[in-house]
Amino acid sequence: MRVGIVTNTRLAILCMGLGMSFASASSAQAQGGDDDGPKGPSLHDLARSTTLRKAHADYSRYRYCPPGDKIIEQPDAGRLLFRTPDGQPDGYAERRGSAIVYYDRTGKAIRVQPFDEEVPERQ
Repeated sequence: MRVGIVTNTRLAILCMGLGMSFASASSAQAQGGDDDGPKGPSLHDLARSTTLRKAHADYSRYRYCPPGDKIIEQPDAGRLLFRTPDGQPDGYAERRGSAIVYYDRTGKAIRVQPFDEEVPERQ
């Protein structure tokens, strides 16, 4: 008989605890829906005002550029983009192992430049 009383008491305590947690969750939802207080900054605002340093890369050893194209650096991707004067993509260049590979607008490799580890002399 004593085992039945202990089990029933535990069951009653468990049910009371669950009932209280359901009640508090529903009251929190009701209170949270009506809150029209000041809102924090959006994710776009946070991204614009980040304190993280921007990626930097040295493209001084990249020698080739299609004639008349504009060069756009993409240090986070580690490549240079080439665009025609009217803004159309014209290819890109990126370092692959011990070489710099230049690609045309279709993604086909058009030129390979060996990448020297020592700093070249400026002329």
